[in-house]
Amino acid sequence: MIEVNQVHYSYDSTKILHDFNLIESEKIIVGLWGRNGTGKTTFMKLLAGHLKPDQGEINIQGFNPYNHYRTNNHLCYMQEDHPFSKIWKVKDALRFGDYYNPNFDKDFAKKLLTVFKLDENKNVTRLSKGMKSALQFIIGIASNADITILDEPTNGLDMGMRKKFHKVLLESYEKNPRLILLSSHHIEEIQTLCEALVVIHDGRVFLHETMETMREKGIWLSGEKTSILNITQSHTVLEQQEMGTKMKVMLDEPYTNEWKHFAQSHSLSIEPASLHDYLLNRTEERNEVNI
Repeated sequence: MIEVNQVHYSYDSTKILHDFNLIESEKIIVGLWGRNGTGKTTFMKLLAGHLKPDQGEINIQGFNPYNHYRTNNHLCYMQEDHPFSKIWKVKDALRFGDYYNPNFDKDFAKKLLTVFKLDENKNVTRLSKGMKSALQFIIGIASNADITILDEPTNGLDMGMRKKFHKVLLESYEKNPRLILLSSHHIEEIQTLCEALVVIHDGRVFLHETMETMREKGIWLSGEKTSILNITQSHTVLEQQEMGTKMKVMLDEPYTNEWKHFAQSHSLSIEPASLHDYLLNRTEERNEVNI
């Protein structure tokens, strides 16, 4: 469905993406994560055909999306702050979605206006950040596009609306499986939705793993400093905290039964690292801290 091969892209003389490779052929929900400035937005715009790579090839559904009339037939990209016309009302935005997406479900979209408490006659410029995010999500999910890209879809949504977002997304996906890319800085919020995760760092794909694998990455070990120092000499330490004679370290190791038994046998405490903390540490400029 998506194939990106050795893509390079620069703004003026600034390299944004380089040696960028990604293949995703399954109809699954994929999380897209990266720090600010790593190239996530550029990657999404390239997929949507808004930009042309300097080098390399991009294929969606077997064709190059740049300036191609078939792109809108297969892909829907809702940006974080989508550029709706300032004179549009909510119902005009839905008409826009219907016009550009051949599989757009108008009845479903109108139903979702009620779910997210959106007035179809309200001007889009008067929507709160959360309500605009909801409108963008409605258009994206109702598009039923083969490839749907949602950029920061939960921005501004309160907890109640985020629960509705999760429910609607999963129900729609189960009814019509397709490739959905969810770009978010809030990885803990979307990880339960995703089957795979793509991490972009330094302008390239840094990690591309199943979410099940990603959830097991990273462990915290804590105990006596001397014991921790002896054990961690041969392991990558991502973060460390010292408290007198005690020490706590995050290791780039999976949270497995072997590590649990090892910790117990050495009188150490062990717990899994949160995925968010693990990714932050892996993408620090100092990727490794050796003790």
